[in-house]
Amino acid sequence: MKLTTLVWTAGSTIVTAAAGSLAADPDGYWYRRLHKPSWQPPPIAFPLVWTALYADLAASSAVALNSGFAPGSLGSKARQKEAAAYRGALAVNLVLNASWSWLFWRARRPWLAAAECAVLTASSADLVRRTYNLNRSAGVSLAPYALWCGFATALSTAIANLNPRGRGLS
Repeated sequence: MKLTTLVWTAGSTIVTAAAGSLAADPDGYWYRRLHKPSWQPPPIAFPLVWTALYADLAASSAVALNSGFAPGSLGSKARQKEAAAYRGALAVNLVLNASWSWLFWRARRPWLAAAECAVLTASSADLVRRTYNLNRSAGVSLAPYALWCGFATALSTAIANLNPRGRGLS
């Protein structure tokens, strides 16, 4: 794996994590007042899971982007196009990832955040597909990211549903 690719994917992922964490306020009055489903994981689970998923996203993406690029390899032009499309899909996914925190925590719009999270989940599933197309092992490794985004969509929707207009949302 090229070090420059890993630095790019890791740096992009770190920026995403930092941007999302700037918006988060799990100890804030607004969030504490919200009703949450009984199946919500304990607060410590979120930083632990997201740290592991971000590391996986950075590594899997770097492996995928560097797959099949030996000079003179068959289809290298097609792979370069596929890698360019991958970089764009990854960038969109990272923006969606960070945006959820701003919609939920700062804008205090759980329904909008849930809808955006559904788009993030679709983007994550597409990223897993793209990763798998470039490198099967990396694609399989990235699958938990899409699954967790699906879980986050369900959790965001449940929180929005449990907090009808006016309850804890002002």
